[in-house]
Amino acid sequence: MIWIVPVAAAVFLFSGLALAYVIGGATVLAFIVTDNSRYLAILPQKIFSQISVFALLAMPLFILAGEIMNRAGITRALIDLSMALVGRLRGGLGHVNIMTSVFFAGISGSAIADAAALSNTLVPAMRERGYSATYAGAITAASAIIGPIVPPSIILIFYGALMQTSVAALFVAGILPGLVLAGALFLVNSWYAHRENHPRLAPGESAPLAAAVLKALPALSLPVIIVGGIVLGWMTPTEAAAVAVFAALMAGRFYDGVTWPGLLESLRRTAMLTGSIFVILCAVAALSHLAALERIPEAIAAAVNALGLGPVGFLIAMNVLFILAGMVLDIPVALALLVPLLAPVALANGADPVHLGIIICFNLCIGLVSPPMGGCLLIVSTVTGIGYWQLARAIIPFVIVEILVLALLVAVPEISLALPRAMGL
Repeated sequence: MIWIVPVAAAVFLFSGLALAYVIGGATVLAFIVTDNSRYLAILPQKIFSQISVFALLAMPLFILAGEIMNRAGITRALIDLSMALVGRLRGGLGHVNIMTSVFFAGISGSAIADAAALSNTLVPAMRERGYSATYAGAITAASAIIGPIVPPSIILIFYGALMQTSVAALFVAGILPGLVLAGALFLVNSWYAHRENHPRLAPGESAPLAAAVLKALPALSLPVIIVGGIVLGWMTPTEAAAVAVFAALMAGRFYDGVTWPGLLESLRRTAMLTGSIFVILCAVAALSHLAALERIPEAIAAAVNALGLGPVGFLIAMNVLFILAGMVLDIPVALALLVPLLAPVALANGADPVHLGIIICFNLCIGLVSPPMGGCLLIVSTVTGIGYWQLARAIIPFVIVEILVLALLVAVPEISLALPRAMGL
């Protein structure tokens, strides 16, 4: 009878039902088929315990802060600063694209928002300068995934809530991996710049450095407030998120980008995104309850031991699985589905929970630029009009480099753990 469950899930999915309802409906059916229906009575309690986590309160506030900043007119200020810093190098606008993504990451924490903003501004500018359209789109999508790794990061909050791991430690742990990724992308862009003879900005084309820094300071204050307040112990991540909303409003006033319609749209988007994430959490709470009853994590651990994979082998296998999942699933869905099943096995094999969180989130972000469902590829293709599969081919070298960076992070945990340990987190 258990075959009914995957068949029902497939029917629900192809009917166009939202994935959260597919997971929830299939799970309830699985309770009945596996003769666990008597445990359904406790399911509401399990669901509320899954979402009644203090760290999750930070999520809607960080989403709201990012939405406000995205509408505040900060993109131009960040681009001007990046041009003043790296625009004079060979392939200058490619470097500007990556540098702007680093700055943007500390404000929105969203790869999709970064890709959309830079597709509207930098991609046309790069095309005018003689860069191919596919290269401009590919580097924009590839650098956008820095956003969810550098704090503040919505997916790191999500992971922290799922695994009861310190969000502050995860935020600090994401800084060096994000910078390592940016450095690797700079190297790739430099190689392309010399091979394709990409131009550099001429003197006078960028604003003076001091003026660019002063103009960008209100935007750059947001990550400093968030990370500094958390690390120094002045604020919890949730309190930092509330302060970030206030700082975003002040920055918006400075850039004259905050309007009442824009603020109402930010609130609407925040409610919509938060609601969709919490519905997924509710569905996965039911699935996790069933997995515990059926002792699925223990069965996975036993299978790992029987295969003789060992800690390193299991971590490699898990990374491959997460890369494949990231290609077809949204990041919150993949996190909620796979982390409760696989992360406990990795922790039992000696993995550090903070390092594991960075690895998993970095891994899933690569899925945003990998076909067939790469979210950043879809956004860049839609905004710029570049063919999706053209873009997918052009981004392959960047994806290979990002996978190599992931392998480096797996092999050298200190890249993720050095800052949290130095700061006592």
